[in-house]
Amino acid sequence: MISFDSLPTTLGDGSTSTRRRALLELGSCGVLGLSWPTLLAAADTRETSDAAGFGQAKSCVVIFLWGGPAQQDTWDMKPEASSSLRSDFRPIATRVPGIEIGDQLPQMAQVTDRLAIVRSMTHRDFEHGTAAYTALTGHPHPVPGTNTTARPEDFPTYGSIVSRVGHNPHPVPDSIVLGPVMHQGNRPPIAGQNSGFLGLAYEPFRIADDPNRADFRVDSLKSVAGLPADRLRKRHRLLQSFDTSGPRVEPVRQVSGLDDLYQRAFGLLGSRETRGAFRLDSEPAALRDRYGRHRFGQTLLLCRRLVKVGVPLITVNWSKQNRDQWDTHAKNSSRLKNLLPPFDRGLATFLADLQDHGLLDSTLVVCLGEFGRTPWINKDAGRDHWPDCYSVVLAGGGIQSGTVFGASSRHASYPTVYPVGPWDLSATMFHCLGIPPHQQIRNRRGQPIPLSVGQVIDGLLV
Repeated sequence: MISFDSLPTTLGDGSTSTRRRALLELGSCGVLGLSWPTLLAAADTRETSDAAGFGQAKSCVVIFLWGGPAQQDTWDMKPEASSSLRSDFRPIATRVPGIEIGDQLPQMAQVTDRLAIVRSMTHRDFEHGTAAYTALTGHPHPVPGTNTTARPEDFPTYGSIVSRVGHNPHPVPDSIVLGPVMHQGNRPPIAGQNSGFLGLAYEPFRIADDPNRADFRVDSLKSVAGLPADRLRKRHRLLQSFDTSGPRVEPVRQVSGLDDLYQRAFGLLGSRETRGAFRLDSEPAALRDRYGRHRFGQTLLLCRRLVKVGVPLITVNWSKQNRDQWDTHAKNSSRLKNLLPPFDRGLATFLADLQDHGLLDSTLVVCLGEFGRTPWINKDAGRDHWPDCYSVVLAGGGIQSGTVFGASSRHASYPTVYPVGPWDLSATMFHCLGIPPHQQIRNRRGQPIPLSVGQVIDGLLV
């Protein structure tokens, strides 16, 4: 099911009852079967640069491992550490001589020639909520170390930024989030997942359903596919009547972002290729098996199909998939034996499949959590939060493959070479997408804010 954050209950005074009823009808079923925020705006211009890797990526896939995976059990093994510190897993050789990773990642070991492993990521926020905000926006939270929830003044998530300043020539959404909205416990959604101060017009297009289910479908697109052409035209005309009805419906214009976006919305709905991207049953069974018949694997297969039709920014949320998540305060090793095999299989197949379709060189793939895990093992056989040093993996468009960037201390406690932060990662991502990282946008108070407060990591670029 596709869903968005709820619209305000009041859309402004002065609307006639007829228009209000019509608007509510459109809002409840979605314009042409979609919710208002799917009508996304984008700038028509993009600066260019001769810098290495600039603009090489046409799409970006952000794989977010909610909870924070342990670096010393995956990408940054420390086999010489004492038994109270080192991983229960062993390092294994990979396709790239000299690069070793954990033995629970045998398939990823065969695709390290396509990876850049960053072993020196660092920040100082130990709490999930605000650390995730930093991971998903590239900006430190104004109140770090808390589990605050989303606020209207938040900096926008990556997909919303790409929607605002990028240039998407395809009749598809600018940003899609695959996977459930992330919460901590029973609290409201964590910060960093939505459009923040940009407003609802730039909210990502969300698909929360599990594509591994036999009955998986995207309800809004399915309902639109069956609408007769005359009904589509009537809905279009009704939208135009709202947009040209003068100042009495200006609040509606502000909420829905209605301006020159009708053609994109109609292109999305009328595009056979876009609707077909969600038809996983059209893929060979053998390929679906290679990805793994689990949520993560089938989500990545869907992701590849969305990349192929031109979606610029796709976020994949791993939140309690495979009946577990990456916050391994207890039973770290046994839980990783449950978490890592589907991750390994799905991601390795995804990278190979992108390569087979000629898409990897133009697709930036970024896999990260909000932080890493402690060097020591606690009394519950788990590892606790550790933002001081952790690993991030990149591949594809603009990235130098088959490399390790940075290094950590002997217990993976602190960076020893080339420490970088999430803000530097964000600058690098924007750079690869052809978006100047220090370009400014304005918040709700009209204040200019740079897209990134970090620096491009030149050592990662081709």
